[in-house]
Amino acid sequence: MRIRTAIFGVYVLASAVGLVVLMALVLRDVRLRYVESMRRTLGDTAVYLAAYAAPAAPGEAWAQKLSNLPAGTEGLRVFACDPAGRVLFDAAGRDLGQVYAWNLTGGGPVASQNYTTPNIAEVDNELRVAAPVRLGNAAVGWVGVGRPLATVAKGVRDARWRLVGMAGGIALLMLVAGWWISARLTHSLERLTAYAHDVRDGRPAAHPASRAREIAELGRAFEEMREALEGRQRMERYTQALTHEVKAPLAAIRGAAELLDESMPEEQRRRFLANIRNETARIQQIVERLLELSSLEARKALHAAEPVGAAELASEAAAAVRNAYAARRLELAVEAAPGLRLHGEKVLLREALVNLLQNALDFSPAGGRVVLRVGGGLGRVEFAVEDAGTGVPEYALPRVFARFYSLPRPDGGRKSTGLGLSLVREIAHLHGGEAALANRPGGGARAEFWVPAA
Repeated sequence: MRIRTAIFGVYVLASAVGLVVLMALVLRDVRLRYVESMRRTLGDTAVYLAAYAAPAAPGEAWAQKLSNLPAGTEGLRVFACDPAGRVLFDAAGRDLGQVYAWNLTGGGPVASQNYTTPNIAEVDNELRVAAPVRLGNAAVGWVGVGRPLATVAKGVRDARWRLVGMAGGIALLMLVAGWWISARLTHSLERLTAYAHDVRDGRPAAHPASRAREIAELGRAFEEMREALEGRQRMERYTQALTHEVKAPLAAIRGAAELLDESMPEEQRRRFLANIRNETARIQQIVERLLELSSLEARKALHAAEPVGAAELASEAAAAVRNAYAARRLELAVEAAPGLRLHGEKVLLREALVNLLQNALDFSPAGGRVVLRVGGGLGRVEFAVEDAGTGVPEYALPRVFARFYSLPRPDGGRKSTGLGLSLVREIAHLHGGEAALANRPGGGARAEFWVPAA
């Protein structure tokens, strides 16, 4: 079961129990409120009629005064009783001579509210309210008003249905709110899960931010764990790579040094010394490139980003390798669309372009032509270097951006450090872009990288 469903289910169950209990209490109270409202009205009427019927002198037939009143309407019944409870007057004419039990009972906990005597009762589904008739301080009887409770049944029923309708609307809103709340609570967890998958698969990702403190702390913990693991893996990877790449040059240097201890012709001595210098330079180049690549991988953001003109950047990169191209009798052309701009570190971007141009120089035949193209579209700026060399073998295409992977140069079989294209890709990633390399249909290779446009 998904956690979102579990949260929503618990919310719905708790809300349903609370709403049902609350509605049961409210629906039960509806009838009490209607009856209480009727009781207050009947009580005021009974007090008024008791004052109207009060005798002026002892022995006066006070109950007869009530016969002068208009006939009851809408089921209202007026009655009068002597102190013993015998009915002296009944506007409906049905209970004359009967004895009502006093004090009246059955009114419930609010039966005598605002009155000094228990003067309320429900008898035969009729609500009766009585008030004493006094001569001086002595009670000479009672005047009461009765009304069938059936007269409020329709109002109670309608009120209950209205409440049920409102409760249904509230329940629907609560369901929608519950689903939204559960979705919001789990959305951050889903983003954390996606972030963890990106880290697992080696894709660049930033930990998701959240306003919830616990989720934000969990995200930071994931990020710190990722950085620690990446740092450890990077150190192990670079240690293994450096050991592997330096082993051969060191062996060559050691062999040459041992041979120099022996007597040999001066020409061979110079050749061995030159070999030592070349291998030492190779080790130095590997170490410098590794340090540069490690520094790029450890960075999380650009340090000195600025607006950069794409055409200007391409021209500067071409100028940096122009002499090397001239020495190999290679033509270098720059074709840049005007007006394209990007936001980034100019030094790093120029280094990426120089690496691509140097790669094209190494694999192009003398007298060939290399084109640096700059274009744009879909919110990005693209740099592409096209050469007319032999291209890249199909088996090597998936591996050309791997660290230390290098192909023999056509001019002599030597290899580079195998870190140039790795640097290009890291620079592209740091700027939010990507790098790629493919063979051209007409021959040669096309290396490119793109970054977002400014």
